[in-house]
Amino acid sequence: MIFTTRFAPSPTGPLHLGHAYSAKCAYDLAQAAQGRFLLRIEDIDRSRARAKWEEQIYDDLAWLGLTWEQPVMRQSERLAVYEAALDDLWTRGLLYPCTCSRADIAAATSAPQEGAPLLGPDGVIYPGTCKPVTAPKGPRPTDLPLRLNMAKACGLIASPLQFVEEGSGASETITFNAADMIKGVGDIVLSRRDMGTSYHLSVVLDDAEQEITDVVRGRDLFDATRIHIVLQHILGLPHPTYHHHRLIRDDAGKRLAKRDDARAISKYRSEGFSKDEILGMLIP
Repeated sequence: MIFTTRFAPSPTGPLHLGHAYSAKCAYDLAQAAQGRFLLRIEDIDRSRARAKWEEQIYDDLAWLGLTWEQPVMRQSERLAVYEAALDDLWTRGLLYPCTCSRADIAAATSAPQEGAPLLGPDGVIYPGTCKPVTAPKGPRPTDLPLRLNMAKACGLIASPLQFVEEGSGASETITFNAADMIKGVGDIVLSRRDMGTSYHLSVVLDDAEQEITDVVRGRDLFDATRIHIVLQHILGLPHPTYHHHRLIRDDAGKRLAKRDDARAISKYRSEGFSKDEILGMLIP
């Protein structure tokens, strides 16, 4: 299989220095391996995605000297793929609907058992309020969030689970087990009411479709990789190698976010910075 990386931004704001670093890392790895570099637009959040930001992504990346294969994959054009996967998981009894609001979950987790974790890689660990004793029957609901029954899913997978991490420059096998997922991650949402899918479900399906061999992304997503390994197992998808790189931070040490317009590539460009000056800011 050809060495293939990708950069997968969301068109919900301007690209900042952190995005430039991630894209350049993925691009350089592909170039060094004489492989492929792909671009994917993760626009499942239709309430926030904007055409102007998508166009700015293309413009900024091209200005930085990056090239990618056409056509560009857009998640908004793959909803049928995500729905098919949800149908499969629902039929197998691995999903259940959830009516809990964020306030409900916060109230249920306000007095946890001693030593029980509150936060996992997907945020507050769901307390299982809506979890049924037996798998729901009938058609898959499309008007409610759907959660993965993590215990049942992990019961289908031989433990321990693992993935290969090369973000430090050396290959390391990361091992974890089902108990880690059940207690430390919980029943994650795989379909949101306003999206019809979720980041976790979409990203594993898209990486498989694009034949991504090496996933390059920020260290902040390292713990989420365990979720993706579980989903890859139960959906019969391949396991890429992962490269979780360092994060670009501001002067106070805070990770850059879309709201940090002062670090936007487009703003640096408008102020006359050159491509080499921008890339120079990314060297540790």
